[in-house]
Amino acid sequence: MDTYARFPIALQRGQGVWVWDTAGKRYLDCVAGIAVCTLGHSDRRLRRTLSRQLGQLQHVSNLYQIPEQEQLAAAITGSSCADRVFFCNSGAEANEAAIKLARKHGHQVRGIGTEPGQGPVILTAQASFHGRTLAAVTATGQPKYHQGFEPMVEGFKYFPYNDTAAFESLLEQCEAHGPRVAAVLLEPLQGEGGVHPGNRAFFERVRQLCDAKQILLIFDEVQIGVGRSGRLWGYEQLGVEPDAFTLAKGLGGGIPIGALAVKAKADLFVPGEHASTFGGNPFACRAGLTVLAELERRQLLPHVQAMGSLLQELLAGLVSRHPGKLEGVRGWGLLQGLVLRSEAPSAPELVKAAMAQGLLLVPAGPQVVRFVPPLVINRRQLRRAVALLERALLSLG
Repeated sequence: MDTYARFPIALQRGQGVWVWDTAGKRYLDCVAGIAVCTLGHSDRRLRRTLSRQLGQLQHVSNLYQIPEQEQLAAAITGSSCADRVFFCNSGAEANEAAIKLARKHGHQVRGIGTEPGQGPVILTAQASFHGRTLAAVTATGQPKYHQGFEPMVEGFKYFPYNDTAAFESLLEQCEAHGPRVAAVLLEPLQGEGGVHPGNRAFFERVRQLCDAKQILLIFDEVQIGVGRSGRLWGYEQLGVEPDAFTLAKGLGGGIPIGALAVKAKADLFVPGEHASTFGGNPFACRAGLTVLAELERRQLLPHVQAMGSLLQELLAGLVSRHPGKLEGVRGWGLLQGLVLRSEAPSAPELVKAAMAQGLLLVPAGPQVVRFVPPLVINRRQLRRAVALLERALLSLG
């Protein structure tokens, strides 16, 4: 179906940070399947462990205990603030699970009613992105994603990201006549909405108010989690622990997997209330185990911190050389956004020009070009990427 405005190339194979199209042209990949291919393309260790897993067992369903699932849950809880994990297949599914959990918390813990127009409310940020399924896209604070799919799911209200006063005002309004807010759902860094990092003071205040009212604080770490920020979990950049957080993208290194990780107080589901046929199957969990093990074995977290600093430095240099076209750079680790001026070519135009130069990038809105390369990218490759981007910028006049 015609759901993507695809670029006119067909990618056939990859190795590390490089991919080749069917015509044999090589590209430096700073998209990584949109922040998915954590270890790069055709990683040797991932190939080996997944081939071995296919020779043993790939799927049995959650009717039975799954050792690989238990091991991955232990790896996530052992390295995070979470106590339990639910596995699914994508970021949207993980956020759908979080939304259902929030509603149950609203009813069970906060005593919010079920009458139409009086049910639980979830507060999310403007310019957020939480997925394409109906509840997740309603949670997404961008009206352009809602158009044509009305009526949206009830029970969501929006406020400007990082705006403490606006958040407090909306919370007070919602709670004026008794408990209504079940949860606050936030990205520690907004990716799709323009690469906006969270403000520590704002998140600390949200945490304080959620604690005071027994409101769940849920982080969407679908894009920033699993090492991309330079820390294993995005919330570590803010010094604020959520009650629950969602994962997907980089967790499987290219194999579809999603997860909702929760603290004990948010572990509210009982058998029959939520499920997934494919979620947490042995094959996907083996991928997740391999990615987490390789992050540690290769010491990729300090590598991402160093490469992120270098990328910011290189992009800042690019901004200083082209101040009429470029406004700035922002992000964490290896999720960086180059902000274009309104009079400059649009982000999609620059992405297309970069592709012609042999560099793959992805827009984050109309005026931000996003870098989300494999976490194994090195200094030489980053320098080459920025040089190719500059060549693309000059080609647009």
